[in-house]
Amino acid sequence: MRHNILNLIYNRPETVFTIDEIAQLSRDVSNKSLLYSLYYFTKTNKIKRLHHGIYSKLNYNPLELANKVYKPSYISLETVLFKGGVVFQTYQTIFLVSYLTRTISVGQTNLQFRKIKNIVLTNMQGIEPKTGYFWASLERAFLDALYIYKDYHFDNLSPINWDKVESLKHIYHSKALEKRVADYYGLYKEDHG
Repeated sequence: MRHNILNLIYNRPETVFTIDEIAQLSRDVSNKSLLYSLYYFTKTNKIKRLHHGIYSKLNYNPLELANKVYKPSYISLETVLFKGGVVFQTYQTIFLVSYLTRTISVGQTNLQFRKIKNIVLTNMQGIEPKTGYFWASLERAFLDALYIYKDYHFDNLSPINWDKVESLKHIYHSKALEKRVADYYGLYKEDHG
């Protein structure tokens, strides 16, 4: 039975699992047996215990870990903006939007969660599901940064699709955000005539 649980974990494309997700994979196993099996697998170095109630394969994707610590959440802000070429500063931290503001370290992974109102957090427009985590589109990350930070320095606005920004800005229900978008669009137009 124990090895069946291990096979179920390793046969999945995801690399990080909450205890509830593992329980769903192995529904015929009692909670007590499941906890004992997970304890045994961590002690015998078959899986890792990353955080309270979060386990992984030996090689795991830190982006998956990020989305498991606090739910709901999605990867956004500097992480997405850097990958999209909108900011040039590199960070060793994974930035997420969630229902709370918190900075934590799990092993070698630093996570920074920034709070956003629930009506925005739970709206999936501009959020791309990946294997084991959720990733904001470049335009959603841009809007998140404008909403959370108010006055933010973007190094390069060229990669932004302004039509997508227009189609997403309504989910924030913020006139101040809409004004900031117009101001940054004006800066973009000045630079790109």
